[in-house]
Amino acid sequence: MNEFEVFELSNGIRVVHKQINRPIAHCGLMIKAGSRDESKAEEGLAHFIEHVFFKGTAKRKAYHILSRMEDVGGELNAYTTKEDTVIYSSFLKDDYSRAIELLLDIAFNSTFPEKELKKEKEVIIDEINSYKDSPSELIFDDFETLMYPDHPLGMNILGSPETVKSFSKSDVQGFLNRFYSAENIVFSSVGNISATKLKKQLETYLNSKLQYGKSQTNRNSPGIYSPSKLELKKAVYQCHAIIGNRAYSAVDEKARTLHLLNNLLGGPGMNSRLNLNIREKYGFTYNIESFYSPYSDTGLFGVYAGTDPSNINKTLELVEKELKKLRDKPLGILQLKKAKRQMLGQIAMAQENNASLMLSLGKSLLSFNKIDSFKEIVEKVESIQSSDILEIANDIFDPNKLSTIIYQPQH
Repeated sequence: MNEFEVFELSNGIRVVHKQINRPIAHCGLMIKAGSRDESKAEEGLAHFIEHVFFKGTAKRKAYHILSRMEDVGGELNAYTTKEDTVIYSSFLKDDYSRAIELLLDIAFNSTFPEKELKKEKEVIIDEINSYKDSPSELIFDDFETLMYPDHPLGMNILGSPETVKSFSKSDVQGFLNRFYSAENIVFSSVGNISATKLKKQLETYLNSKLQYGKSQTNRNSPGIYSPSKLELKKAVYQCHAIIGNRAYSAVDEKARTLHLLNNLLGGPGMNSRLNLNIREKYGFTYNIESFYSPYSDTGLFGVYAGTDPSNINKTLELVEKELKKLRDKPLGILQLKKAKRQMLGQIAMAQENNASLMLSLGKSLLSFNKIDSFKEIVEKVESIQSSDILEIANDIFDPNKLSTIIYQPQH
């Protein structure tokens, strides 16, 4: 049996489906429209649309949308990233048609009632303010602004209270007309239904033509990068810091090697180098991690740490020491083998979670128009050499290319 099936609907939307023998199913719409597709005046619009999708369609009020899946024990959710918007549902397998019909109704028949738009603006402003109360999350947004100045990738996904207040129904409709076209949309599904039956149900509920025209996605690549340092005084007890660099895009062949390197340095494993050599050895920090966020034409690498003000300099010195080790010393055969096994184990475990599998299959088809089987992923990871890791460490961890942002307590 195939790992998954890919097909296209009569209106041009691509579909990826994996049939599994489980009582719970998951499906969602992935749309190539995120915060980087906004103009400065539209900052936060993609995220605002994700919220107001739930506020009423031609045949449903907000209450009916929220109750439709909950009434049968299912879930309905959505999120916005820099490059995508996703609406998805998890439910008992017998409720497939209910979930499909609802997702398509939300995405293509929403009416955006003015009264509901006004109410939702207040909700989002509260969401923006709650981020301000969470420095360990806010610093990631400020780091992206530092790394992509005067570019949509540096803008905040949530927008600002000023931009959110300014949005009108025509702004919403204009954004949808620009980006919500068939070639920008993927439907992803993981559940106990045949591909034939799934296709039939999708065609049934998509009998109306997509009202949105050809996509206008035209993303400008960020300009030249020059490293910078920023210290901000904040009402915090801890110091928060990120040190990092621009990195490879999702389509760069070096991306997979950087994923492996990032995993080894400060990935989710408790045995990451940063965790063992800074948290465990010295007890300087509770939270320390590295991250790699690839986009369609660029990427971002960074190390985050939260620590007591008296330890911030020592912590950053130790981070730089770990980066230097990876630049100077190639991984031994056993170290490399272990790093590969760990990453492949994590990927395999993530694929066991069918909700995250559905999201990753959809994202892969949307971004690359192809999906690697687990066997192909294994082959690509196994082909990484110690010299590849050394070369990338010397490029991405180059001290002359690193930017730093630090939140210092006000007192």
